[in-house]
Amino acid sequence: MKATGIIVEYNPFHNGHLHHLQQTRIKTNNDIVIAVMSGNFLQRGEPALVDKWTRSKMAIASGVDLVIELPYAFATAQASDFAKGSIFLLDALKCSSFCFGSEEGSLEAFQQTYSLLSTKKDEYNTAIANYIKKGISYPKALNEAYNDISKASTDRLVDLSKPNNILGYHYVQAANLLNSNIKPETIQRVVANFHDDANNNETIASATGIRKLLFEGQKISEVNAFMPSTSLEGLKDWESTYFSFGSWEIFYPTLRILILRSSKEKLAQIAEITEGMENAIWKAAKTHTNFESFMQQIKSKRFTWTRIQRMLTHIYTDFTWDQLRDIDLPTYIRPLAMNKKGQAYLQSIKKELQLPLISRVAASKNDKQLQLDIKAADLFYLGLQSSFGQSMVGSDFRNAPIIQE
Repeated sequence: MKATGIIVEYNPFHNGHLHHLQQTRIKTNNDIVIAVMSGNFLQRGEPALVDKWTRSKMAIASGVDLVIELPYAFATAQASDFAKGSIFLLDALKCSSFCFGSEEGSLEAFQQTYSLLSTKKDEYNTAIANYIKKGISYPKALNEAYNDISKASTDRLVDLSKPNNILGYHYVQAANLLNSNIKPETIQRVVANFHDDANNNETIASATGIRKLLFEGQKISEVNAFMPSTSLEGLKDWESTYFSFGSWEIFYPTLRILILRSSKEKLAQIAEITEGMENAIWKAAKTHTNFESFMQQIKSKRFTWTRIQRMLTHIYTDFTWDQLRDIDLPTYIRPLAMNKKGQAYLQSIKKELQLPLISRVAASKNDKQLQLDIKAADLFYLGLQSSFGQSMVGSDFRNAPIIQE
């Protein structure tokens, strides 16, 4: 059996994800699709709408064969490290290819962009540093430097101002830097862009648009057109059991306590906090009782909303610079869910795996990366502030991989 990898968050799984999955099978013609999926906290620095087990069930029900958890340290990282951890795991799982969605839709453009930036690496880094000195955010500095370098090129290059193109570029870059044999493929994103609101005249909406409807108090039935029925049922089951969806507005009261009980010196030790942001964060937490007004006070040209949210995620989980510097690549493979085909594939490659395969965390609980995952899972449930929170603490020890019959 041959496997293709995809890198996902499924927050939640919607029709656009289904399109990507179906087109991945067509494009690669492989037997198995393996999804490396973020856990309970995501790359944009926010809690997931529903937990990783629920999102895994959605994925398997819609045709993914095997879901593997991307460890917390990579799932909540900047794009290059998010990509590095994901590609490393797909390579470790013997995937022959990986397929990502992009606004560009042409793999050649990604390869030529990587070639250009690799050739002009020193020039590119110097330009980035010069733009950062002007007080703009790191992502904007990257884009401005890229525009300068690419002006003279006659190659077909990727627009790196688009969010899926940015991730796609880092996937291609990671595969090259890891000397991976895994072959990249891309398909074009259709209908809804990454940040678009949901449009009732369409059947595909962005996950951002779907979450916005839910957070605005719309009934789950209002997103019916945008999601497979199995995903819709997953959301309904979650809401009826747990009463709320994961968001910073829900988590903020707990986050605020954690910020205000910390000294500014301790906040400065948290991963990604730099340039005095600990002072701004502490001051805003002292003043503001809701997340939106808190963020409005601390946002700046220097740091994107996403970067600040990642800082807050790390405050919430107490993930420090020292811990971050100690992490290079994923140290294990942890299946969350699979169907019979995925189970058979995993069994067939089990003896070839160079990383430990973890089905029960108790056997490997001393792994530092796994400890982070377990703590993040427990804090996710506690952050929801409902009657079920305490009962879900420790679920990573109790839950075995889901096997769909």
